[in-house]
Amino acid sequence: MCNALTAASEVEEILEARWHELGVSETLWHCRVKEFGPLIVSIDTEGRNLFEENKVVFNGQKEWSVERICKQVKCIK
Repeated sequence: MCNALTAASEVEEILEARWHELGVSETLWHCRVKEFGPLIVSIDTEGRNLFEENKVVFNGQKEWSVERICKQVKCIK
């Protein structure tokens, strides 16, 4: 089930909504939901992107990891 569908079907109550003047999708909705999560916030309020930052770390380790794995399984490059 996608997050939007889960969110819509699991909302028990809308406790408050602020900034209606920004439009429905930009309104800050404070809802009570049942069993929604855990969630991963990939982009924070400062614009940092968890997935992009991890991609840099993982790519930096990739060559070393591939060499180590190839030695263990004796693959040919």
